Amino acid sequence: MTRTVAREIAIQLEFAVAQSGRDASEAFDEFFEKEYYDSLAAEDANFAIYPDDQLDYIKGIVLGVFEHSDELNSLIEKYARGWKISRISRIALAIMRVALFEVIYLEDVPDSVAINEAIELAKGYEEPETIAFINGILGSFMRAEREVCTTEEQK
Repeated sequence: MTRTVAREIAIQLEFAVAQSGRDASEAFDEFFEKEYYDSLAAEDANFAIYPDDQLDYIKGIVLGVFEHSDELNSLIEKYARGWKISRISRIALAIMRVALFEVIYLEDVPDSVAINEAIELAKGYEEPETIAFINGILGSFMRAEREVCTTEEQK
């Protein structure tokens, strides 16, 4: 399984956890029970292969986004300028939370990959206006937050 497919599965599971309000660890365990997971293949080709090689990556994202959801939501609201979280589509939120989590907490994922993958995956779920919105928020975050980090590292 590719990292892109694993990322999309993580986004779908993050979306489900956020919608249900359930504990991320419990939802993860139930989602990846072999029988349940295999039943999803009829609905979505991404589930045709069990993600043995990417399971830790997916779990790290889902649990990490759950643990840091307040921080991630605050960043999204900060860069959404005038938009409240409640006005943003749930799948767009899931995509942005995963991208921001990867940028902030996963050193093995290059920032540009996390952002580009988020935009590409959004194309499968959202309208062009929402994709541009996602791109704007993530781009603003990168310019403001990463520029600060780079400047501080140079001191």
